Amino acid sequence: MTQKLLYVKANPKNDSDSHTSTLANVFLKEYQQRNSNCEIITLDLYKEGIEPLDADILTKMFSGEGNKAYQYAQQFASVDKYVIAAPMWNLSIPAILKSYIDYVSYVGVSFKYTEAGPIGLLSDKPRKAIHISSRGGMYSQGPAKEFDLSDKYIRTILGFFGINEVESLFLELTNVLQGDALKQAIDNSHEAARSLAAQF
Repeated sequence: MTQKLLYVKANPKNDSDSHTSTLANVFLKEYQQRNSNCEIITLDLYKEGIEPLDADILTKMFSGEGNKAYQYAQQFASVDKYVIAAPMWNLSIPAILKSYIDYVSYVGVSFKYTEAGPIGLLSDKPRKAIHISSRGGMYSQGPAKEFDLSDKYIRTILGFFGINEVESLFLELTNVLQGDALKQAIDNSHEAARSLAAQF
């Protein structure tokens, strides 16, 4: 059976202007070369026009299977692997990615409620994910690590769904490094992307 990979892109910039998208493309190129039989589905959230939840959307979410949130949730549940590419903005994820996650956090599709507490429904088969992100500062280690809410949230919500095999790939200090130092950091992140793709 052909595997499916969902590439969730949460960046309004052109790929050539985005460290995050460029890094994701390096990862995906290497992955596709090694897994030519895998179907890659690209979901560009800005092109999709994902809107924040409002009263109308919330009402439709519980009106039946034809609503937009249900369709996104079904797509999310139908794949085997996930590449979530989003820059860190103000210590967290872009609002449009949070809105998308609100859509796919669909009762009966990605999780269910029980008397013992919520249970993720996406542990039904082996799944894995990678969170790819660029950051202006250093947040994966050092004194600012506690402020990184983005990777913690991605890992937490995926774990809530039942997806526990999650990797992280970061390009950091993009607003600090310059010249050769920045180029070296970019090169190192691209090499890490290829290495992770080979094992994904």
